Amino acid sequence: MGMESLASQAKPAAVLWLAGFLQAARLHRVVSFCARSRPLSIRIAQCFLLNGFIFLGSLLTLKSAVIPILSWILPEQCDQLQGQRLCDHTGAVATYSLIHSVLVEIFYVFWFYPLYIFSFILSALWYNDIAKHALDVVKGKSLDATQALDGHTISESIDRPEGFDGVAIGIGEQVYSILLLTIFFVEVSVIGYIPYFGKAMNFMLLSLMYAYYCFEYKWNFFAVSLKNRLNFFESNWAFFAGFGSPCVLPIFFFSPLASYGVMAILYPLFVLTATGTQSEKVIDQLKPLHGGKLQRLPVFFIAKRLTAQVLQLFPKAQKEQ
Repeated sequence: MGMESLASQAKPAAVLWLAGFLQAARLHRVVSFCARSRPLSIRIAQCFLLNGFIFLGSLLTLKSAVIPILSWILPEQCDQLQGQRLCDHTGAVATYSLIHSVLVEIFYVFWFYPLYIFSFILSALWYNDIAKHALDVVKGKSLDATQALDGHTISESIDRPEGFDGVAIGIGEQVYSILLLTIFFVEVSVIGYIPYFGKAMNFMLLSLMYAYYCFEYKWNFFAVSLKNRLNFFESNWAFFAGFGSPCVLPIFFFSPLASYGVMAILYPLFVLTATGTQSEKVIDQLKPLHGGKLQRLPVFFIAKRLTAQVLQLFPKAQKEQ
């Protein structure tokens, strides 16, 4: 029974995963969006300049120029020394190696780590601007705006109450969402250390997490309730796992700092492709192909339980006071 159930899920999962991957790969949408919005083009260019030219350029300069020059001036190994007499003094090699390591660490501490923090904060602000400008383009098109939106998005945005109650609900959902995704990120990081299958699970969960981030701008903009977005996401997890895969791939090919730089360049592009993706329509059109039998995967089950436990601490703390 278990094997039959897995076999029945293989086809819809594969079809939806491939569909999500292909939707993410439609980078021509980036050109279309940028052609319609000058502020959007400027923000995309700024992301490339900061994360590509400055951040990755600095890392390339360090690896290809600074470290080789330091290794030539301050050799870390005896066979790199020009004078054989210095090889007889192990203290000289150890001193050179220490000075070399200290200088490289100084470069990281006073340049790369501050640049990383600065890039992370500024990029986060720019990503919001990029999503906003892209959604303005969607709403401003002469075509019917519903062509770029999901059916559930429109219906749910109408259901939310207006005025103070709507604002309060929105703030509460944002707080819950931030806490939920933070806990989920910790969960994903821990799973990556599990022997044998940890890396594969880490890749899949990271793909899901980045896909959620890409679509969250759109869902927030159109006031989709958190309950509905989580339900839609978990019900179509294979599609979103495929969508997030291209953004996560750099992690497995580059060092942590280099992968951050590459992902910081790619991420806003996938935010734009997510903005232009009619996810519900694409998924509905594929149902005849795979039978629509994909079962819901409780991706956020553990994160939801832990989030609920954390939120329960606040009323208790207020009562104790």
